[in-house]
Amino acid sequence: MNRQVAHNDVAATMQAIGVRARAAAPALALASSDAKNRALVAMADAVDAGAGAILSANALDMEAGRAAQLSAAALDRLKLDAARIAAIGEGIRAVAALPDPVGQVIAAWDRPNGLRIERVRTPLGVIGVIFESRPNVTADAGVLCLKAGNPVILRGGSDSRHSSRAIHACLAKGLAQAGLPADAIQIVPTADRIAVGEMLKGLDGNLDVIVPRGGRGLVERVQREARVPVFAHLEGICHVYVDASADLAMAKRIVVNSKMRRTGVCGAAETLLIDRAGADRLARPLLSALADSGCAIRASEDLRAMFPASEPASEADWKTEYLAPIISAKLVDGVDGAIEHIERWSSHHTEAIVAQDAAAVARFFLHIDSAILLHNASTQFADGGEFGMGAEIGIATGRMHARGPVGVEQLTSFKYLVRGDGQTRP
Repeated sequence: MNRQVAHNDVAATMQAIGVRARAAAPALALASSDAKNRALVAMADAVDAGAGAILSANALDMEAGRAAQLSAAALDRLKLDAARIAAIGEGIRAVAALPDPVGQVIAAWDRPNGLRIERVRTPLGVIGVIFESRPNVTADAGVLCLKAGNPVILRGGSDSRHSSRAIHACLAKGLAQAGLPADAIQIVPTADRIAVGEMLKGLDGNLDVIVPRGGRGLVERVQREARVPVFAHLEGICHVYVDASADLAMAKRIVVNSKMRRTGVCGAAETLLIDRAGADRLARPLLSALADSGCAIRASEDLRAMFPASEPASEADWKTEYLAPIISAKLVDGVDGAIEHIERWSSHHTEAIVAQDAAAVARFFLHIDSAILLHNASTQFADGGEFGMGAEIGIATGRMHARGPVGVEQLTSFKYLVRGDGQTRP
């Protein structure tokens, strides 16, 4: 009975949050660009001023995370320091500087009958964001949704609850200073998993889209149970293919950065593919550079013969997102061999080709169907901020509506405005 009462209490709390978010939607959709930007700048100022409080909150989460024996990758995602907090403020200001997508005319044309048709961006609706570990998602999701005129309901993981609440307090200050509805950015006050279930059911029609940001278990649950549309990716099994035509010094920089800059992000490379035709020149230097940077290598047998310090790769390695200083490596027969391997094992997140041969690059770009493809650049650029979007809620790997970094434009829908002067249809 007590469990049922608790369930009902959480469900009622979530329903109330949904009702308040929906009530805030009209005012937010009509808010001026100036009001939204004033709120964003005030939020960034509050983050800067509140850095000490955010760090103290994060210290509590880090202590609990170590006690819970979270993995090194999870702790890295959870950790905040002065530089990362400063980056949050900078990201908010970058979003403020972006053009307001709401009301933008995407396309316009005239019909022979004299009708003038415009396709115009509109807010998407009430957005639910369910995330784990990364407290910065609190800010990224909150400010992007605000810029696009969408109320947002944030449900962070229990491991980041202190940090997320401290950041949310800064966002609330910005809303208040600009006179925007306080319910435009709400954070779920409970870590109870029942809250997630209620969001997946759509909060009685008050939730329009869900964005999960976390591990495979969370995303699979959301995709399986959600009754509203989902923007998501299951995992980032990202590849770097080094063609025989590649510049070796460039390839070494890109491969090491793709894997080792931050191993716990979804854009980290998990598999290295080396053109067999260039293996004598490329393989040992590339693998040595990885090993020297602290990366463990699991290689195919033919590649192990060239670099015995590597461990044998199993079939499971080709489909593993390590999120750790481990990489699988394989020799392939040119760009076609790389395409074949990637199409079989990729999660369609991000792939890179390192090559000087323009034909190889063109073939790679044409045949690989992943959300982000890079030429002669690190996979770690798979990030909305690096794309000039200010921030992102996540990387969507589906093919409907949003794909790649989900920024302000991806958080809008559109409507058609049709203007006539008395036309009727025969």
